[in-house]
Amino acid sequence: MGQRLAYFEITSSEDAGRLQTFYADMFGWSVNEVPDMGGYALVDTQSGEGAVVGGIGPAMGEAGVRVYFQSSDLGAALERAEKLGGSRVMEPTELPGFGNIAVFADPDGNTIGLWDQPSA
Repeated sequence: MGQRLAYFEITSSEDAGRLQTFYADMFGWSVNEVPDMGGYALVDTQSGEGAVVGGIGPAMGEAGVRVYFQSSDLGAALERAEKLGGSRVMEPTELPGFGNIAVFADPDGNTIGLWDQPSA
């Protein structure tokens, strides 16, 4: 069985609030800023059950779009990426109340996130 797309993230190097408004208006998304997260907002795509959730916020590095795939073993997934020619970008990191994330780069340098989502 393949890995499920679990989360997307859009980041801005200039004005995250402007992007939050743009995407809310463009696609009818509900965008809600998270307190104490420096302007980061969670996105509900309003697309029903099973919809992928996301976030829009300030870039911590280069701005862009990143997708996150569900993974129950972040360390093993990073090792697999390396064996296939990728590289580690961010070691597994806990985000309290949100789960654990890690990031790798594919052989062309595109960064892909991994998310170990907490059980409900």
